[in-house]
Amino acid sequence: MSVAQGLGVLPPSCSELKKALVRGEHALLRNGDLRRARHWFDTAYRHAQVCGDPPALARAALGLGGIWVHEHRTSAESEMIRARQRHALSLIDPCSALALRLRLRLRSEEDYREGAHEGTLRLLAQARSSGDATALVEALSLAHHCLLGPEHGELRQELAGELIGHAGVTGRGGDLIMGLMWRTVDLFLAADPHAERCLKELSDLLRERPHLAIGYVTSAMRVMHTIRAGRFEQAEKLAAECHELGLAAGDIDATGWYGGQLGAIRWYQGRTTELLPALADLVNSPTLSPIDNSYVAGLALTAAVAGDRRLATGQLARLRGRDLGDLPSSSSWLVTMYCVVETAFLLRDAETAARAQELLTPYAHLPVIASLGVACFGSVRHSLGMAALTTGLATGDLDPAVAHLRAAVHDNLALGHWPAATLSRCRYGQALALRDGPRDEAARAALATAEAEAGELGMTLPAMAGRTPAGDAACRLRRDGRHWRVELGERHALVEHSIGMSHLAVLVANPGHEIPAGDLAAGTTREPAAYESAQSLLDDSARDAYRQRLSTMQAEIDELDAMHDLERAAALRLEREWLMSELAAATGIGGRARPFAGDGERARIAVGKAIRRALARIAAVDRAIGEELRATVQTGVRCSYRPR
Repeated sequence: MSVAQGLGVLPPSCSELKKALVRGEHALLRNGDLRRARHWFDTAYRHAQVCGDPPALARAALGLGGIWVHEHRTSAESEMIRARQRHALSLIDPCSALALRLRLRLRSEEDYREGAHEGTLRLLAQARSSGDATALVEALSLAHHCLLGPEHGELRQELAGELIGHAGVTGRGGDLIMGLMWRTVDLFLAADPHAERCLKELSDLLRERPHLAIGYVTSAMRVMHTIRAGRFEQAEKLAAECHELGLAAGDIDATGWYGGQLGAIRWYQGRTTELLPALADLVNSPTLSPIDNSYVAGLALTAAVAGDRRLATGQLARLRGRDLGDLPSSSSWLVTMYCVVETAFLLRDAETAARAQELLTPYAHLPVIASLGVACFGSVRHSLGMAALTTGLATGDLDPAVAHLRAAVHDNLALGHWPAATLSRCRYGQALALRDGPRDEAARAALATAEAEAGELGMTLPAMAGRTPAGDAACRLRRDGRHWRVELGERHALVEHSIGMSHLAVLVANPGHEIPAGDLAAGTTREPAAYESAQSLLDDSARDAYRQRLSTMQAEIDELDAMHDLERAAALRLEREWLMSELAAATGIGGRARPFAGDGERARIAVGKAIRRALARIAAVDRAIGEELRATVQTGVRCSYRPR
């Protein structure tokens, strides 16, 4: 005993202990501020060690666990927290409610890492008979978190209802909010048509009693809802704001959830490959849950879309292991399987598709939702249809694919998920065309409707399913607003407009014919016979594109100067001066185009650079298309596209 304690004076650590505990519990249970709660509970734990106060030590160790399961992801941090909790448990009365709460926390953490739940449910039964309301509501929430796989929907709803019923007894305001949050999640995961009502009730309660952690979850649900409505720009803005909320709350999933939301947006926009570098980094992040395989599956799919078959095949094999059925059930399992099926389709892996179809069949009635409502990829019926399409291309039996995809359209409309409904309608039309022929009226109607819907939503639909027809090795380019859609067989890439893309469109529209670089640079239009082609070359929009290019070049030059990239800045200045002079030379009386009369060498250099930049942009989105075009497009004084 210290002199201060002998005189009845508490040392500074002991006088601060109670204050730290109260602040930690207030931050965690009332405010949902996970970051601040960790700080205060860590402080309280250290003070309790100094003071030799086992019950306070146990309360602090329990608080360090947080409100979710597996809040601590790195090995060092999670092992430290577990060691503290075990040590605290060894010092207190094993029959106390506090000891039961610590055992529940330790057991649920272990169950979650193993994709199990039996031990947690056994302790939940003990909590029910203990008579301690706090232990019971914590047990209900922890058990719920361990049961987020699609097979446990009914049990989860029972637990959420029980939690709400007991929340008023604990006197802790956060317990009712937690119960309503779990009920809202359950209703969305079950495709319940009244899920929005529950979300409204939860949101109203949060306005009265702000809770950072659960407010972050409701924010994520609003992002999901906006993606379902097809408002991609708004959804992306909301996703960024949601990410900031997650960071402010101290939620370890903030970065992973943001990645999932962007992945859903880019998937429906047809821009998935933009995420390939970020996914390659994220997939091995220690902040991801140990039973979350959705990012590995997402990387496999993105690689397959980008044409990196080796990476896609490797990641798919990593997922499959000895059996795809060995993947642990979790809140991300359906998203993982969605990506597995889409990857298998692109790789024509009928074996994996068949196994995935077998595993998914019991959940045909459910939506594919990530985690607690982070993002939605539509009905499981769509995945069943794509799996059946993959196997059907091998066996010739496309009836199951048609049936599943038809049902997917209906289910996605019921979900209010317009992008998913449009994608399913597109695949349904393609399956009909493969089964009944491309002139089938139902197939053409479905594809036409899907194309119109995609245009309204700003989506890029996938190319025709099935094998690339013989002799159809040529690329196709078409303007889509501020972008160009580049197609090669079943592959497609969406690339921003540029002068080089305009040049490339002319060459692709005239395969096998040489076109003078001077004519491309001037934006002149000749009679089709001039190039032995039935298609026109350039119209007024091309000259407008030159003017648009000139309007942005100065900003690019300024940026390069700021980066001290003097060589590229100088080259850009020369290109700008040349474009200005040649655009003037190419415009006659009244602004009409006239034949290019400038220096052929300058035209060769400028056009060549512009086309090479365009090819680099295409390759960045889809490597396979980029490599194909690099091999078949020739630049020089005369330019051409010669498909193989």
